[in-house]
Amino acid sequence: MTRLATPAIAAPTYTIVVPMFNEAETIPEMHRRMSAMLDGLDGPSELILVNDGSRDNSLALLRGIAARDARVKVLSFSRNFGHQMAITAGIDYARGDAVVVIDADLQDPPEVIPQLATAWRAGAELVYAVRAERKGETWFKKTTAALFYRLIAGMTELKIPADSGDFRLMDRKVVAALKQVREHHRFMRGLSVWVGFKQAAVTYVRNERFAGETKYPLKKMVRFATDGITSFSYVPLQLATTAGFVFAGLALVAIPVVAVLRLIGSDFFYGQATTLISVLILGGIQLIFLGILGEYLGRIYDEVKQRPLYIVSEKIGFNDD
Repeated sequence: MTRLATPAIAAPTYTIVVPMFNEAETIPEMHRRMSAMLDGLDGPSELILVNDGSRDNSLALLRGIAARDARVKVLSFSRNFGHQMAITAGIDYARGDAVVVIDADLQDPPEVIPQLATAWRAGAELVYAVRAERKGETWFKKTTAALFYRLIAGMTELKIPADSGDFRLMDRKVVAALKQVREHHRFMRGLSVWVGFKQAAVTYVRNERFAGETKYPLKKMVRFATDGITSFSYVPLQLATTAGFVFAGLALVAIPVVAVLRLIGSDFFYGQATTLISVLILGGIQLIFLGILGEYLGRIYDEVKQRPLYIVSEKIGFNDD
């Protein structure tokens, strides 16, 4: 008996990817506002909610939403793999002609997405949202964020717009290019700029978090910044070479100076204190640069192991599409 072919399900125009971790307090309001926004878009859409190993009842809430809303699809990780991996999974499973990444905490308003879509319709292939104002953020976070963007601009050839985040729209061509990049230490906002294509910016006001706590404390912010710099720059390694030449030059200058001082009877360089300070300074510098080398070697080791970027334990709403 001849098997009838299953009709292909038409791909949506828009895919909205929402990574989340322990966002039970935010999920109902996020879905309400997201649904209202999707109803006003100029094409069919799907909403991929990525549960990054949440330990609260986020997954139960997502199951309920998927049962009520046919546009909602859920990916649930086997454990917490991290925000950048959750974004990656959503992009991997997205079918839309345009893919939008936005966080679940409602700091980035879903109502801005139609503006990104308008810029895309006008010809832009990557539309990033730039924060004109950041409500509810501390002076420390604003300052460190500004310094980070200027630091990475000075150390790499990437032109990541200052005050932009992961909130952005990507054309299908950008998504296809990103799916070819499978490195483990991922800095998605840098990768999306690195692949190129025609880019545009949309400014917006970033709100306070709707509920819950930030998922990026200082420790994670430092790790995130380290991943961004080491993924796109060799400057930290080049600093080691520069420092080596500087201290070698100082040593060459110091040799005749010390010899002359001793010949004339000066006791300036006598005693153990000077020797100990010099050894400690040089030893500290050497350890710092060994640590930098270790960061790069660790990333090579992670790539060589070729482990999967993430593991999905449950898929809801995807069916056979």
